[in-house]
Amino acid sequence: MRRESIPVVLVLTVMAGLVAGAFVALSTGAVSGGAPMLTALGQSHVWVAVRFTLLQAVLSTGLSVGLAIPVARAIARRGDFPGRRLFMLLLTVPLALPSLVAVFGIVTVWGRTGWLSVVAGFAPPIYGLAGILIAHVFFNLPFAILLLAARLEAITPETWRLAGQLGFTAGPVWWLIEWPALRSVLPGVAATVFLVCVTSFTVILTLGGGPWATTLEVAIYQALRFDFDPPGAVLLALLQMALCLAATMAIRATGASMVPMPGVGREAARAGWFTRGGRLMDGMLVTAAAVFTGLPILAVTVSAAANATAIWPDGWIVGRATGTSLAIAAVAASLSVGAAWSLVVAARGDDPMGRLAQRLISGGAVLLVVPPFVVGAGWFLALNQAGLAFTLAPLAIVAINALMSLPFALRILSAADEAVGRDLNRLCTNLGLAGWHRFRLIDWPRLRHAFAFAGALAAALSLGDLGIAALFGSERLMTLPLLLQQRMGSYRQADAAALAGLLALLCLLIFGTGERVARGRGRGGVS
Repeated sequence: MRRESIPVVLVLTVMAGLVAGAFVALSTGAVSGGAPMLTALGQSHVWVAVRFTLLQAVLSTGLSVGLAIPVARAIARRGDFPGRRLFMLLLTVPLALPSLVAVFGIVTVWGRTGWLSVVAGFAPPIYGLAGILIAHVFFNLPFAILLLAARLEAITPETWRLAGQLGFTAGPVWWLIEWPALRSVLPGVAATVFLVCVTSFTVILTLGGGPWATTLEVAIYQALRFDFDPPGAVLLALLQMALCLAATMAIRATGASMVPMPGVGREAARAGWFTRGGRLMDGMLVTAAAVFTGLPILAVTVSAAANATAIWPDGWIVGRATGTSLAIAAVAASLSVGAAWSLVVAARGDDPMGRLAQRLISGGAVLLVVPPFVVGAGWFLALNQAGLAFTLAPLAIVAINALMSLPFALRILSAADEAVGRDLNRLCTNLGLAGWHRFRLIDWPRLRHAFAFAGALAAALSLGDLGIAALFGSERLMTLPLLLQQRMGSYRQADAAALAGLLALLCLLIFGTGERVARGRGRGGVS
């Protein structure tokens, strides 16, 4: 076994242990609770949760991807419109914003007494399907726009010049150029959005509005923490796994990648097909997307500034929750990035372990098929039976959060290493550079920007996580999202506003720092 394979063996063993341990706990619960599970299988609330999970995921995916297509086309066609850089920056904010913070902003804007109600005199029923769809589109529309716009901008300038020479109008441009380009990435974008919506927890928990608007993950949480129904939780977890697996297999059958990697965008010479009306429509689409995305962010900012002093009386509780969240995020991000890098290094070899690592990297997003919340539910059952659920809660939260962010860290680091490795792998082999010496002299100077971005993204995801913290959290282990959820649930809006602002600020600082380091990747490195 190569020396580089030892860390990856450890990583794969821990990953397999986490997932297998959860499955063993769920399977044991299924066997021991066979009769109660069969009884639960016939209960109406189980199938209500299944139907609503599918309904909201399908509608959220359709709205997010359907609305993203015209906005992405507008961005690609108007590469030089005023405020483009600010608009693209705005689209990245929901990627780093914790779900609970966004929900607070959405309620402030769209709620019964929110900004929309004050200005327009009406508001949608925010607690229920309408609110869930608004929240899911808020998160997933920017993600889809960024991917689809990047794919359109990757169309070669030669293609546009040829279209101009042939006198294409807007119709042929769409059917012969833009649609074929989008069609190659749409299944992957839709699959990723669908799985994100199927495994949504925070949005459904806060905006669900009752038993008729409950998804499988929320039902699992309620069965474990409130109903004390392990057989019911096992049944719901198995249904959740089956649903995610079926969706993934259906997408795989189309040959699409789960998380598409479109080409790098570049300025293309556009022919003059577009009328003044078309330019006006593009401007309206971009403006509408900016308003929809920006209003909840602005609402959180304004509310937090107006209520900044509300949490001072609870300064000790807030400080402890902040410290706990930051510690969990730092450890989880370190583990995630370390695990991802060990897989990337192993994938450089041609031995069996290297080929296994290559398969994991190429299909890394398949890890999204195993919902972290289901893994958490399995371990909660196992540890709870042993009386250790709250004693080992920090370890469980850190491990599952690291697993949750691993696919993203793996994709970032593998893409960066592939770009560098094409030039340097053979040279390092000839010079005998490997292990720590290669990392110190070659990898780190060239890839530290990728490490910073992957670590920042993993830390932001962990810092904003509510699902696993809600399972294992207690008065002794309080995180910022859990504290915010409690304040929102008890209608302490001033406290919730201040906490939402604090949590958003921390996540955006972490994510922004990582992105800034990534953008300045050429500075200080060895060239």
